[in-house]
Amino acid sequence: MKYYIITGEASGDLHGSNLMKALLKKDKNAEFRFWGGDLMQSVGGTLAKHYRDLAFMGFIEIIMNIPTIFKNIAFCKKDITSFNPNVIVFIDYSGFNLRIAKWAKQQGFKTNYYISPQVWASRSKRVKKIKRDIDDMYVILPFEKEFYKKYNYDVHFVGHPLLDAIADRKHININTFRKKHHLSKKPIIALLPGSRKQEITKMLSVMLKMISKFPDYQFVVAGAPSQNLSFYQSFFKQKNVAIIENKTYDLLSISHAALVTSGTATLETALFKVPQVVCYKGSNVSYQIAKRIITLKFISLVNLIMDREVVAELIQSEFNEKRLEEELTKILDSKKREGLFYDYYDLEQKLGVKGASDKTAELIVNRRAIDKG
Repeated sequence: MKYYIITGEASGDLHGSNLMKALLKKDKNAEFRFWGGDLMQSVGGTLAKHYRDLAFMGFIEIIMNIPTIFKNIAFCKKDITSFNPNVIVFIDYSGFNLRIAKWAKQQGFKTNYYISPQVWASRSKRVKKIKRDIDDMYVILPFEKEFYKKYNYDVHFVGHPLLDAIADRKHININTFRKKHHLSKKPIIALLPGSRKQEITKMLSVMLKMISKFPDYQFVVAGAPSQNLSFYQSFFKQKNVAIIENKTYDLLSISHAALVTSGTATLETALFKVPQVVCYKGSNVSYQIAKRIITLKFISLVNLIMDREVVAELIQSEFNEKRLEEELTKILDSKKREGLFYDYYDLEQKLGVKGASDKTAELIVNRRAIDKG
């Protein structure tokens, strides 16, 4: 079968690549065309658009890039029509994907959504459109199935794909890794400032201010594959900082603590059992708009899934040098760390068992077989 897959972020590239591998196990003749990144490209198929050209963060930033967004929508529709897939799979990236889904459903394409839009966070009225435009929804968070049930929409809970991604990674030799990347023997504090230029610019400069305050630790930046090394180096004024590109999981596996920009990375950090401080800062206008439409108590996936504050969240004005130093000091304390480890264990149990990619692939292939039969 022919699969057209659309995602617009680094995390979607990871989950998309694992789904593609799983689809190939179920469908040996699978043919892929996709919007994604290097990980999906390594599986095979044809890359139509790279996510580095798609990621706009915040309401103001989106408005400024509306002409580009509309060009991408027009290109996507034309590209899907030309490829004529048996199945379209949307992965997260809801602002773009829901627009394409409406059109695709009207054209008679089979529509599947893997990793639900966060309609439980804001604008829940979108569920009506999702029911209309999406044939099958595959959700990865334990509370999402019950959420959709309130709207009489039966979705598939497949577990979280990060469990697979982390379990399947190759383990590293710590000493070899340190030597290769010229790291000292000091405990490592990982800095995960995000993958988009806009968020890295806002987050990294504040994170780097912690270097002088914690001289007994080594700070290492997790470089996103979508950004050039020179971009990160423009922020570096201190000597006690390193950058490791495209090796976030390896870095987390040997880190003592982490400062993490809100997003999928907060959950990844928790699954590696690394104490963390969650950080977020957007433009003031974007933040004020978001504050009025988002109804959640928390912004990090860790706290949302646990339904209580497990990790500290420093949002907007709270994300400053003083508060960041306070919260980083706390997670370096042994008593605080012990409690976090227990919470992280409970979090992992809530996420279910491994096999999200395989379950989703099987459901997609079987549904198509039923439709053909």
